[in-house]
Amino acid sequence: MTVIVRELRRGSQADAEGFARIRHLALPFMLYTPESIAYDVEHAHPDSHYQPLLAEEDGEFIGTAQVGVIYDSPEPGQAYVNVYVHPKRTGRGAGALLVRAAEERLAALGATRLHAWVLDEPGNRAFAERHGYRASRSAHFLRLDLANGTLPPLQSPPPGVELRTAADFADDPRPLFRLDAETLLDEPSDVDREFTDYDAWLTETWRNPLFSAELTSVAVVDGHPAAFSAARTDGGTRYGTVMTGTARAFRGRGLAKLAKNDSLHRARAAGFTEAFTGNDSGNGPMLAINKWFGYEICATEVKYVRELG
Repeated sequence: MTVIVRELRRGSQADAEGFARIRHLALPFMLYTPESIAYDVEHAHPDSHYQPLLAEEDGEFIGTAQVGVIYDSPEPGQAYVNVYVHPKRTGRGAGALLVRAAEERLAALGATRLHAWVLDEPGNRAFAERHGYRASRSAHFLRLDLANGTLPPLQSPPPGVELRTAADFADDPRPLFRLDAETLLDEPSDVDREFTDYDAWLTETWRNPLFSAELTSVAVVDGHPAAFSAARTDGGTRYGTVMTGTARAFRGRGLAKLAKNDSLHRARAAGFTEAFTGNDSGNGPMLAINKWFGYEICATEVKYVRELG
C-alpha cells in the first residue's frame, strides 16, 4: 500500500467531494460541502497562498490538510496547517506525510510560526507533540437538537430595537462588515488580525456558498446594526452559527441572545434539524448563552503551535 500527498486540483469535483467527505467523517460538527471546498480554493486571497492537500492510498482519499498563510496578521510569518485523516484510515502514515508537505510549503513562503487545531484525543495530541507542536488554548464544538429540542420562546425586541436579516442589507452589506470586524477583535485568539479588507470579507464571508443571509439575524438600533448571529448551512439539514456578537456600544442589553434566538427559530422553521456552533473554552459568557439555548459540548479542539527555524 502506497500513500502519496498532492495538491487538491482546482476544478476537480472528485477532489472537492473527497476532501469534504473526509472532513465530514473526521469533524461531523463542522459544515463542509464540495461546493464550499471548491469555492475556498478558487477565491482564496492571493496573499494567503491557500492550498488544500489530499493524501491518497492506492487511489482512495484518506487524509486532508488545510494549508495557508494568515495574511491579515500584523505579525509576519504566521501560518496554519490543519490535518485530518479518515477515522478508519489512521496509522498508515498519511498524517505525517501531510504535515511534512505542509511545513515544507509554508517554510518556503517564509512562515515562522505554524498554528494547528487538533481534536482533544490522546492519539491526536501525541501526534502533534511528536512533530514539535506545543499545546495552546482550546475550543469546544457544541450541538443542539433543533428537531426535538425546546428553544427559548421568541422575544419581542425592546423599544428602539428591530430584528432584521442579513438579506435586508443585500444592496449594501458594509454595515455588517463593520459590525463583524469590531466583534472579531474581541474573539479569543493566538494571532492578532487586521480585519479591514472589505472586498476580502465580501469574498470569504458574504459570498461563501455556506453563508445564509436569510438565517443571519441582525438586531438594529436606530437604523444601525448593533448585534448579529451569522448563519451557515450545508444545503441539507445542518445549520451552524459561525459568529455571534454585539458592538461595544450596545453590550449588556441582551441583543446577541435576541439575534441568535431569532436565527435559531428561523432555522427550525426552515426545516433544519441540527445546529452547531463553537466557543473558545475560556469564553464563559458565550458558553453560558449557548447552554441557555440547550447546546451541549460534543467535542473539543486544542490549538497547537510550532516555531520554525
